[in-house]
Amino acid sequence: MTLEEQIKYYRKQAGLSQEKMAEKIGVSRQAITKWENGTGTPDIANLMAIANLFQISVDELLSNEKSEKKQSNYIYESRTEYDIDGKKNFDIKLGGAYAVDLKAYHGEKIEVAMFSNVYKNLLADYKVKIDDIKNRIDIDLNRFNEASEADAKESLVITIFIPIKYIGKIELSVNAGTLNITDIENEHIEVNGKISEVTLQGNKSEIEIDSNLDMQISVLSHEGALEINQLSATSRLTLPADYRFRSTKKGIATHIYYERQGKKVDDFSDAEADNYIEFNGIKSELVIVETEV
Repeated sequence: MTLEEQIKYYRKQAGLSQEKMAEKIGVSRQAITKWENGTGTPDIANLMAIANLFQISVDELLSNEKSEKKQSNYIYESRTEYDIDGKKNFDIKLGGAYAVDLKAYHGEKIEVAMFSNVYKNLLADYKVKIDDIKNRIDIDLNRFNEASEADAKESLVITIFIPIKYIGKIELSVNAGTLNITDIENEHIEVNGKISEVTLQGNKSEIEIDSNLDMQISVLSHEGALEINQLSATSRLTLPADYRFRSTKKGIATHIYYERQGKKVDDFSDAEADNYIEFNGIKSELVIVETEV
């Protein structure tokens, strides 16, 4: 895991919200958000405070920092690969997971990698089924031997690598604590399920997220549309300070609010912007937050 993933992992293991963790180590909630989405890095004093909070060493906190696709510091792992010979649409059904990364890369194969520090029988309990049907690839994660979705949500990490040149439309169904979508350039990505935290980086697409949980959505960089559909939920969408977007709300009793430097402010969207944010649903609220420079 990267440093930001480590911080998020230990925070969740400790059962702390970002606000509570910030309070315990004496920083702002925005600082925790930046550390977890990679837009900021804690200094040595804060690294020591984080390590002390989670009762680990600074070396342990930093030891899992990796960047290569094939590297992993998890105890158990399983990888499934499949050669692709042309552009495909992808229908991905994963069920429960602790965290999911969906990434584009320069290659010829789709790869589904599963990791855990708990599942000794990862290879036996979880099987990836890949079906190539004309212009569509179906990916299904099946559980065996009484492996439960609840267990998967506690400790199963999934990374899916898709070749850049073969990416068509993507449909993803998953129930996960965190979802990261990185460097995807396509026409449309549709995400369905129960997801608490979403991070978007380097994508060029129309991304639709349907989740009825209260969500924290962090946009590090994105070109295109972002459509959020919710029922009786309150979510926060964090954007870079220089991100230009236009926005609209649809549905019944939906509201969009705007926040800057921790305070509610007037609408700072731009009606002439190319990027587009749509909030739809019933009895739901979206707070659009401009990150601090």
